[in-house]
Amino acid sequence: MSHANARLNVRGRLLLVERVIGEHRPVAHVAKELGVSRQCAHRWVNRFRVEGIEGLQDRSSRPHSSPRRTPADVEERVLALRRELRQGQDRIGPVAGVPARTVGAILARNRVPCLDECDPLTGVVIRASKQTATRYERSEPGELVHMDVKKLGRIPDGGGWRANGREHGQTSAQKRARIGFDYVHSLVDDHSRLAYSEILPDEKGPTCGAFLLRAATYFAGHGITRIERVMTDNHFSYRLSGDVRAAIAVLGAKHVLIRPHCPWQNGKVERLNRTLQTEWAYRQVFRSNDERTAALAPWLEHYNTQRHHSAVGGPPISRLSPT
Repeated sequence: MSHANARLNVRGRLLLVERVIGEHRPVAHVAKELGVSRQCAHRWVNRFRVEGIEGLQDRSSRPHSSPRRTPADVEERVLALRRELRQGQDRIGPVAGVPARTVGAILARNRVPCLDECDPLTGVVIRASKQTATRYERSEPGELVHMDVKKLGRIPDGGGWRANGREHGQTSAQKRARIGFDYVHSLVDDHSRLAYSEILPDEKGPTCGAFLLRAATYFAGHGITRIERVMTDNHFSYRLSGDVRAAIAVLGAKHVLIRPHCPWQNGKVERLNRTLQTEWAYRQVFRSNDERTAALAPWLEHYNTQRHHSAVGGPPISRLSPT
């Protein structure tokens, strides 16, 4: 395999040398035939004359010296912050005192895996990520909001297996006990990424409809007074519920359903779901379900008002007018 930036592979370079040296043809003519510059052709011919066939092999484009490269101690600090904080370049940069792009280059140079491939609790690589090339963003707040539900297993009193291990302190009855799930309902504004979430006991139509109205009230308090479209997946609670339909009618909005089996079309709220898991639900070990529930509202306030969102260039509140 040839160098990524090379115009000719090794066979093409050998052909160039044969025509220039073996057939005594002008370098300029051969260079034009093979689609390279005269300078490039002279370089390969000269390398062949000095080094022979070995001179036509690919070479690393890494410079012999990098006097402006980030010092080793700074690089080690960046890598340590990544292991400690498990955050991206935009958030590590200000802490380390270096530009975000430099942090990105350090992480890439050291082949540090992407955050979405790692377990949020341990940082161990556990999955591969899927990316889509089709991206969009509404131009004004409230033009489109995304709604979804994320189901999380409840935490038994004293902590679950993350706190105590899979076997420690569990009786047969505890292992068989069905502690149920929390349903994290979320609404995200497409333009600003302002988010609102609640932990509710189910995902039925009346619950979803009531949540949507409370979320709209929260949005109105932050400057989004008009919601034009509500995007959801095709879950029956959204698609068939009269309560959800009535709530959308109260808002004067239009209900937009994504294509079946295409969750990436509702990707902004799906991404929030993952952020909720990595930075709230699984970021630390909770000893009870109430402890985790109490941590949601402070985290959500931090997300909306302080946490840097790379797609926004700041926290979501930075894109909203003060009320």
